[in-house]
Amino acid sequence: MDLKIEIEKSQTYAEGGAEAILNVQPNSSISIAYHNLFGPHDDLMLLELDDKLLPDILNQRVTLRGQPDEDAVLCSQSKTYAIKFVGTSNSVFLIPPSDLPITHGDSPNSSEKHHDNLTVVSVIKVVPGSMELVEVAPRLDKLKLLLSENPYGFDEVSQMDTEFAHKNRGLYTWNDLVEKVQASDEELRTGLRALSAVEIDGYWRLLDENFVDEILNMLLHDAVLNDWPLSALNEDEVLRVLEADGFPRKIVRHCLEVYGSKVDDDTRGGCTWRLEERPVCVHFARVILRGKKMKLERFMEEWRKKVPEGMSASFDVLEGEVLTEKLGIETRIYAFSVSSLPSMPAERFSKLFQEKPKWEWKELQPFVRDLKVPGLSLEGLLLKYTRRTQPSMDAEPIFSAR
Repeated sequence: MDLKIEIEKSQTYAEGGAEAILNVQPNSSISIAYHNLFGPHDDLMLLELDDKLLPDILNQRVTLRGQPDEDAVLCSQSKTYAIKFVGTSNSVFLIPPSDLPITHGDSPNSSEKHHDNLTVVSVIKVVPGSMELVEVAPRLDKLKLLLSENPYGFDEVSQMDTEFAHKNRGLYTWNDLVEKVQASDEELRTGLRALSAVEIDGYWRLLDENFVDEILNMLLHDAVLNDWPLSALNEDEVLRVLEADGFPRKIVRHCLEVYGSKVDDDTRGGCTWRLEERPVCVHFARVILRGKKMKLERFMEEWRKKVPEGMSASFDVLEGEVLTEKLGIETRIYAFSVSSLPSMPAERFSKLFQEKPKWEWKELQPFVRDLKVPGLSLEGLLLKYTRRTQPSMDAEPIFSAR
């Protein structure tokens, strides 16, 4: 296609639209001139899209999220995309459609003929590049930080004036979190579930650890008192009894969801729950180890006393929740939970190697297997952020900082 280009800002041309370019026939010519409003137009940018995202863009199912001090991300309903600028060495002209109301004052008709009998179209901007979208993991560390500001505790249960209780307390509604956290709606809901957050009076809250401990201990006490099997707890009965003990029904039911699972049992009537071994055992281990290191033998003794009868206090359930260290012949244990670590790989590995300069694979795996980076496997992350050594073929691989 022969395309004749004329750009002389001092001369006035007819203002043709993009349709003229689209309809250019093979072996024909067209003149391109400056638009009356030619300029930088920083509010106009090119965005390159994958075909699968196009319907979301056209149907306005995407949002830009980020605070003024953050790089903006684009979120669909289920994914988060970083926005990258990619420059080009070629000149790219933006030609507005002829029916775009962008001109000021009188202007000639679109796609008129110039004096040399060539169609003239008008360039509004020369763009230096385009924006590309790269799928990234949701940035949920901020969610954890926000909700940790003000956990819900027993002291709020007795407060009758909720409006007064919520003033200047740093609480966050769903809309607040959408505005502040760079994640899609679906990813944000998943993050709230992972943190065991609950919506109270329109605000998303974490429960104070001591409050949860009180609820679980009271539930176990009432189970013994009322001969409730921990594998078949009747929801209505549990809610009624614990409400009489001073615990809100909504919070008690939330704890059943966090520490149990529903059981299909038509014979008992109503909804039935089974307390699950791992979350209950992990909870009591956290309570015992809170803020201190202990001899392993002493910890196991106290832990077994705390764990409800019928549940096994097996050390395997604490994978990803504790670390041990050797001091001579003595082994000490302390809390180190994967849930407290950053979700971004670079920050995660930095934190891990600050804790221990060298990790055996069986130790490291529970603290990295939840990392999800679109387009990069766990093996790829290990190659990028760690150095692997193996003294012999039979030896356990050792990972250190790269």
